[in-house]
Parts: sequence; C-alpha cells; structure tokens
Amino acid sequence: MRELLRYLKGYTKESIIGPLFKMLEACFELFVPLVMANVIDVGIKNQDKLYIWQRGILLAGLGLLGLVCSLIAQYFAAKAAMGFGTALRKDLYSHINQLSYTELDALGTPALVTRMTSDINQAQAGVNLVLRLFLRSPFLAVGAVIMALSINPPITVIFLIAAPVISLVIFYIMKAAMPIYKKAQNMLDQVAMLTRENHIGVRVVRAFSRQTRETERFESISGELMDKQVLAGKIAALMNPITYVIVNLAIIVILWSGGTQVYQGRLSQGELAALISYMTQILLALLALSILVTAFTKAAASAVRINEVFHKLPSMQEHKEPLQESVSCGIQVEFKHVCFSYAKPAEDALENISFQAKKGQTIGIIGGTGAGKTTLINLIPRFYDVQEGQVLVKGIPVEEYPFLQLREKIGIVPQKAVLFRGTIRENMKWGKSDASDQEIYEALSIAQAKEIVDKNSEGLDMRISQGGRNLSGGQRQRLTIARALVSKPEILILDDSSAALDYATDAKLRKALKEKTKGMTVFLVSQRAASIRSADQILVLDDGKLAGIGTHQELLDTCQVYQEICKSQFSQEEAAQ
Repeated sequence: MRELLRYLKGYTKESIIGPLFKMLEACFELFVPLVMANVIDVGIKNQDKLYIWQRGILLAGLGLLGLVCSLIAQYFAAKAAMGFGTALRKDLYSHINQLSYTELDALGTPALVTRMTSDINQAQAGVNLVLRLFLRSPFLAVGAVIMALSINPPITVIFLIAAPVISLVIFYIMKAAMPIYKKAQNMLDQVAMLTRENHIGVRVVRAFSRQTRETERFESISGELMDKQVLAGKIAALMNPITYVIVNLAIIVILWSGGTQVYQGRLSQGELAALISYMTQILLALLALSILVTAFTKAAASAVRINEVFHKLPSMQEHKEPLQESVSCGIQVEFKHVCFSYAKPAEDALENISFQAKKGQTIGIIGGTGAGKTTLINLIPRFYDVQEGQVLVKGIPVEEYPFLQLREKIGIVPQKAVLFRGTIRENMKWGKSDASDQEIYEALSIAQAKEIVDKNSEGLDMRISQGGRNLSGGQRQRLTIARALVSKPEILILDDSSAALDYATDAKLRKALKEKTKGMTVFLVSQRAASIRSADQILVLDDGKLAGIGTHQELLDTCQVYQEICKSQFSQEEAAQ
C-alpha cells in the first residue's frame, strides 16, 4: 500500500485537514461525559433548572461543533480518496496500454478488469477510512482512559485491563478473517473471467443449448465466492458479541466498585455516569478501529494485486528518436532468420523465417490452423519481439523505430473485426483523425463497404452499436478494411479479414486493392487459396516453418503442402489455372 501513497501527493492539504478535524471532533466528544456529570452532580442534585439549561445548551453546542468538524473531515477525506482513486485508475490504465502483448497475455483480460475496477475501489475505500479514523479512534480510546484517570485513578485500572483485552479479541478475529477476505478478492478474477467468456460467447452458448450448464458453472464459482465471504463474515460477526460482553462486564465492575465509592462519598453519581460513558467510548473507538483494520487489510490486498500490474514492465523498449528512412529502399519488409515463441521454454511458433516483400507487392500467406500466420504478421508492427533474427521495415530493424512512427506506416485488419460504439465516420477516423468525407468514401469504395453507407439514410452518421453488433459479420469486416485504408498506409495487413465475405465480394475486394493501392505493400493472410493465388509472392507456413515461397504456379510445382491445400479447395483444372 505504501507504493500507492504517491497518488495522494496532489492532495496533501486534504490528507492533513481530514484527520485533524476528525481528531477535533473526538476532543468535543470527550468533553460530553464531563458536562453530563455536572448536570447530574450540580443541576439535578440542586434542582437548578437554569444550570441544566445552560449545560444543555453547552451539550448542543458541543454536538453541533462535532457535527461541523465531522462534515469537514468527511468532505476532505472523500476528496482526497476520490482524487487518489482517479489518479491511480488513470495511471494504471496508461500503464496497461504501454504493456506489450506478451505481458497482456500473461496477466489476462479478466484479471486486468478486476484490478481496474474492484481492486481500485477497495484501495480508494481504504484510503477514505484511514483518513477519517486513523487519528480519531486511537485518540478517542487513549483520551477516554486519560479522562477516566482524571476522575478516579483506582477505577481506571478496569479501563486499562478491558481495553487491551478488547484489542486482543479484535486482533485475533481480524487475523482469522483477513486471509479469507484476500482469497475472496482473488476469486473475483474467476467470476469476471467466466462472466466475460459467457458474454462474448452468448450466441455459441445458446446455439448449443448450454445455458443450464453455464449457469451451473457460474453458480458454482459464485457459490465458492459466497462461501468464502460468508465464512469471513461469520468470523467477523463474533467481534460485536464478544467485545460487548467484555465491555458490559467492565461496566458491571465499574458500577460495583463505583457504587461502593459513591456510597462512601468518594465518588459522585455524575462521575460514575461519566466513567461508564468513557468505557462505552473506548468500545466504540476500538470497534471503529477494527473496521479501519478490515478496510485497510482489504485495501492492502488489493494494492498488492494492483502493484503486480505496475511491476509488469514492458518487455519491449521503445526507441524515442524519430528515424530518417532511406527513400530509395525498395524492400518494405524483410524477415532474416526469424525465430519466435510466446513463452520460454516452449516450442517455437515460428522457426527460421526469411523472406523479402518489395514495395507495391502483394504477399499471400497461407497455411493450416496454428501454422503461425497471425504470429508472423504480428511481428511486423512489433506487437511482439523476436527471440532470434531480425524484422526490418524499409531496411531498418523494427526495434529502432518509435512505436508511433512504425505503426503509422501500417494498416492492420485483425482476424476479429472490431468496431467501436459511435458513428461510421468516427470509426473511420481511427485510421486518420483529420480524414475528410471524400477520403472516407474512397476507402469505403475500395473495401466494398460503400453500399452500407448508401443504403442508410444517415450516411456516415449511421450509429454503430458496441462491437458492431447491429451489422453482419461481412459488413463489419469490410468496414474494418476501410478503416485501415483511410490513412493510406505503406503496408496493409489483412489477417484473414475476408473470411465472412462471399466469393464475389472477395474477388471485387482483391481487384480493387490491386488497382487502387499502387505502391502499397499488401499482406494477405487467408486459408482460401483463391484469395491469395494472384499474389506476387506466396508464403506457405506449416507448423511455424516456411514450407514454400513463390508464385501460385511455382508452388504448385515445388511445394507439397501448397499442393495439398489447393487439391482440397479446387478441382484439378482450377488449381492448374
């Protein structure tokens, strides 16, 4: 938790004012039993109504001052805690965006979502309670003992025995409950993961009529989480009965001992009532302290989980200075003996890959499922770093580029078409923030997506729901292709982005790309041989290795893997064409 306190740096004033006013409220609270003692010993004893009214007004004044101090303390504590949470959330979000795919894969989306939401909320709540109670509760407990000591030192011994006993009870109950709270917080990751999985795959779940089974899985995990929380709650619930028993026993002893002294004239009735009030104040202060300890322990557990993300440093270091590129370089992308694996030790996902892609060429990439096609194209924009070899763009290793300079050259259409909530125009401007409508329409035309806009009365202002769920799969794919084309990138990567298109639309798309993207190096990843057969160069991947490289006809003559792919998709006459 100490590492996260830096996020209170801009709220130093609030972090000081909040606790000080809470301590001031405690001071007013400590004077209340003394005033009540005077009311009993003077006002009621002498039947002095004026004195009672005066002390009553004083009590009301103390209460009002305490309320004002409390409100001021709550305001500044809440302001500091909210500022802490906002700054932490912003910094964590920024840090996550700096992580490479390697770290994101290791952490997992559900864990990151839980840390961004639940864990930061827990840390924020912990800071709020600490600012409100970390001075007030100890001050009130110690102050009550001192005030009791000023009234009657012998009876104060009862306070000095009861307070540590109550503290020990609270300590052991917290010690038993806290590990369970931590486990429950960790189980939230599993609940988030299952919720996200079922939300994304809801159509598949319903298609296979697995609602009952998935509901049972969710209930099982939620039930485990509930059991942990109930167990922790049961242990924590022991606190009030046990502490109240101790306090009431102490009050009985105070009444017995104090009653004797009242009878002997060594203690007044008002002072006895004040001692009982101070005993109650000690109990309430220690119970508030236990709430603080509980909240702080939860916050500390969440802080550990948040710091796990902060301690995940990006494995890829960015070169900060912009590079001067060679204008005459005709080779846009080059792989030199590239080897890559997602985790070590592990089998290489790519092994000894070497090829060149010249400016204006169309490079087809084909292979079976898991052959390494997506892995290969993910190395070009440097989403991952290679273990061996080099990836070069325009003759310069990708490691030497600033991320922005490198990725501005590349337009990427991922396997899964992702659109964001907003208008078509807003989505298209992801590729180029200042793109004109003419540039957007040009990109839509090449991507065979112009009809989507033309058929809608709103045109480019047509609203897209989250994830593009109000569009068909083919429409989403064409719009994501158009988004990549808007910026007119030097390198265009289409990662199996025409899988949802019919053959006629796919053919029109390939023809438009060839005719209207002169000078653009295009990488076409596909499992359809028809989609890449006209490419200038085809890479055939098989289990992470380059099984063949060449044109369609060359590979038919020399590459067995490519021959098998073509035979499975074409007739003998079609394959030979």
